[in-house]
Amino acid sequence: MDVAPSDTASWPDALFDLLKAHHVRQVAFVPDAGHSRLIRRCQADPAIKAISLTTEEEGIGLLLGAWLGGERGVLLMQSSGVGNCINMLSLSILHRTPMPMLVTMRGDFGEFNPAQVPMGNATQAVLEAMGTLVRRADHADDIVPTADATLRLAFNTFRPTAALIGQRVLGAKTFGKE
Repeated sequence: MDVAPSDTASWPDALFDLLKAHHVRQVAFVPDAGHSRLIRRCQADPAIKAISLTTEEEGIGLLLGAWLGGERGVLLMQSSGVGNCINMLSLSILHRTPMPMLVTMRGDFGEFNPAQVPMGNATQAVLEAMGTLVRRADHADDIVPTADATLRLAFNTFRPTAALIGQRVLGAKTFGKE
């Protein structure tokens, strides 16, 4: 059973519109239920290259190359994938490359899986320790303004940025029936 707030229906579509407004041409992702609607929208748009990754760290290199090739990109991932990117995040700092990330959170509000809690608890601190500017949205109405600020920061300051989309917005999953 999934417990999800009722106002989650429109924010993935609004994020898609925001990516288009920021002229994002590449979207790298490891398949994630929290981003599934946004991923489908990106895959359906012929102007966007939606690239499925085997690990999130590949997205750092891919988006660095996209930027060097003249295209803007965004990395979509779940908080558990942040741990896979730690070493690679230094590339964005060293090469002054925009690296906007939209991160769906696990391991925080109402989490059922104890294995998700350590990284969910550490995500923001880990990103900030690696020089990433982090903003967080815990309400559906905050997602688009937070993502917009994150994209602007990345593309205007040439550094890694992350918008964390809290589990309170996504809804907490549970083991079976309650």
